[in-house]
Amino acid sequence: MMNRNSYDVAAYVWPAYTGDEPRTRMFWPEGIGEWQSVKNAARKFPEHDWPRKPLWGYVNEADPYVMEMQINAAADHGINVFIYDWYWYDKRPFLEQCLNNGYLKARNNDRVQFYLMWANHDVNHTWDIRLSHMQDTVIWEASVDRPEFERIAHRLIAEYFKHPSYYTIDGKPVFMIYDLANLMKGLGGADATKDAFDWFRNRAVEEGLPGLHLQLTLWKEMSFNLSGIDGGKEATTSEVVTLLGFDSLSHYQFVHFADIDRDYEDIMKDVVKEWQRIDQTYDIPYYPHISIGWDNNPRFQEFRPGIVRQNTPDHVQKALQLAKQYADEHPGQQPLITINSWNEWTETSYLQPDDRYGYGYLEAVKITFIK
Repeated sequence: MMNRNSYDVAAYVWPAYTGDEPRTRMFWPEGIGEWQSVKNAARKFPEHDWPRKPLWGYVNEADPYVMEMQINAAADHGINVFIYDWYWYDKRPFLEQCLNNGYLKARNNDRVQFYLMWANHDVNHTWDIRLSHMQDTVIWEASVDRPEFERIAHRLIAEYFKHPSYYTIDGKPVFMIYDLANLMKGLGGADATKDAFDWFRNRAVEEGLPGLHLQLTLWKEMSFNLSGIDGGKEATTSEVVTLLGFDSLSHYQFVHFADIDRDYEDIMKDVVKEWQRIDQTYDIPYYPHISIGWDNNPRFQEFRPGIVRQNTPDHVQKALQLAKQYADEHPGQQPLITINSWNEWTETSYLQPDDRYGYGYLEAVKITFIK
């Protein structure tokens, strides 16, 4: 753990800015990953602040030389952890190249640690702008049964958890679960999921690790099917978190729990209220989350309502200060703050420099966390 005068500032990484993964071409046939949607984004209404351009260009983020530059930029501005969105579809990994070939082969990856969030959501046509209006079509299901879960766990332990730059809490590698309902669906309910988690933790110890720190992505307070069959007993998020023995909580995006179609400062008032509710409801650590913004119109041909307004670097810096204050008020837990995100361009929630604010968002992080 870093000294108490510093913070672990973790930015999510969307690893789709490469053409190196062959299966990406079904969504982005130009062969540059989702940079295709960024590059071709169009203004949807007169005041729309798209298109935007990355100051670093449409770079291949599976290139270790590119990632060395990005790691330096992140570390220099106070980002010292990357949380990689990690995918597993059709019995094999998806979009691992940015992590495996970019970050892990970067010579300076000791400057920014990393951990994984299993983005175990089903895939529809959202990533393919030609078909993104067809949201009901499922291309890949992300739920897995127990044998598949164990295959995944073995891979995670062998390939990632033992890496010297893997982020830990109390020495235990942190692993985040994005879609708990989908996980429980595949494993067959709450009891089966708890059993799988117990096996996963024990397996980590057998592999020489101190254990495993399981983190949950919070959404709204939801009802979960405990039985794994339709019509079974249901429980709230807080009840399931206790039952399954999660170690901590954070968020991935404000859009998951807040009305985002308004000014950023108004959204933050509700975010702070949600932090207070979580504090009162859960007895495990919550790590405060800040989202830069939201506007996923670059992924669609038609206008999509729901756009964060006035999310300037100055307003985001004030939000980061609130997250820092939350960390200071919880001295018994890791000083971890999560940010959405390093590079979610097509959701308009990114720290990377652009032609609108330059390095403004990165500077906001630096001002807040580097003394």
